[in-house]
Amino acid sequence: MVAQAEIRREVGTVAEVIAQIDEARDAIWETPPQEVLDLCSGVVPRGTGAKNNYLSTMIFAENELRTLTDEILWFAWVTATRRPESDLATLVAYMDEMGQYKANMNDYVGLPEAGEVMKLYVGGIRKAADLREFADLTESVMTYMNRVHGWVDIGFPWGLVNGFKRVNPLRRIADAQQA
Repeated sequence: MVAQAEIRREVGTVAEVIAQIDEARDAIWETPPQEVLDLCSGVVPRGTGAKNNYLSTMIFAENELRTLTDEILWFAWVTATRRPESDLATLVAYMDEMGQYKANMNDYVGLPEAGEVMKLYVGGIRKAADLREFADLTESVMTYMNRVHGWVDIGFPWGLVNGFKRVNPLRRIADAQQA
């Protein structure tokens, strides 16, 4: 038996998937998606959150998006565009697993639409015929997910961190030298 979360989405051509992802990105470029507005207001579809709060969910969402965009998708795109000797099948196998996992995590942390876009990507990379198609598809989803990440960062209550000031490490070093 396969868990519902592990079922891969069937998609059209790579070009069709890129067009769908680009359309989704364009729809959220100027205005945050409703799921981000909801998350920033405490509306979390799966009820995710430690101790019945949504700040923890926002922390998880920010972290999931940051690692996805700044590390995982970037790594896949750079590998496909800068290393022509790379094995497409290996990149696809890696991103198939990682992409599906991150899609499910996005859903879990209150971003189900972003999760669906990621699943669309996973379906698309499985049809990529070469590194160029893989890279183009990865670039498309990376720009979409970066935009979602940007909206979450804008809505994040960063002012809360002001209650957790630490001693400036440069001050500690200077004080130690003077002692």
